[in-house]
Amino acid sequence: MALRYVTLRDFEELAPLHEESAETLARWMPGPPIVTYEDFEGYVARFDGPLHEGFLVCRRDTGAIVGRVNVNNILRGTHQSATIGYCAYASMTGRGYMTEGLRLLVRHAFGEMELHRLEANIQPSNAPSLGLIRRVGFQREGYSPNFQFIDGAWRDHERWAITAEMTTP
Repeated sequence: MALRYVTLRDFEELAPLHEESAETLARWMPGPPIVTYEDFEGYVARFDGPLHEGFLVCRRDTGAIVGRVNVNNILRGTHQSATIGYCAYASMTGRGYMTEGLRLLVRHAFGEMELHRLEANIQPSNAPSLGLIRRVGFQREGYSPNFQFIDGAWRDHERWAITAEMTTP
């Protein structure tokens, strides 16, 4: 697997992946699916500043996009932390791609990005995502009622985190 920054050139490949996954992801992801070029331009534009970074998880052998990971709300100074949001596309799930992709992201975040802590907030009923975040080494830290507005309602989330020390052998 490989990790790379998302760019506007990725729209042609991502649009059908977003469409095929829209129904599945609607329960878990904030906002509507990104299916128009204008929506995609807005999505990519948020990575122009210092607070967010957008990555694609791609197969190393073919370059095909299998998922995406956003590093959001980056805090510098005494925190050096961020939250992550991610998704695997419907036709690419269950193959271990995102496990390897998130492991790459964690290494990149604690290396080149010089972060110390990553947090992920996941709805308790999202068993695949909870399994994924556990496999990558995140630990559950707490529970946040009515944490985020998703799919028409305020949803509870579990808070999971990993620090640089947790990844050192």
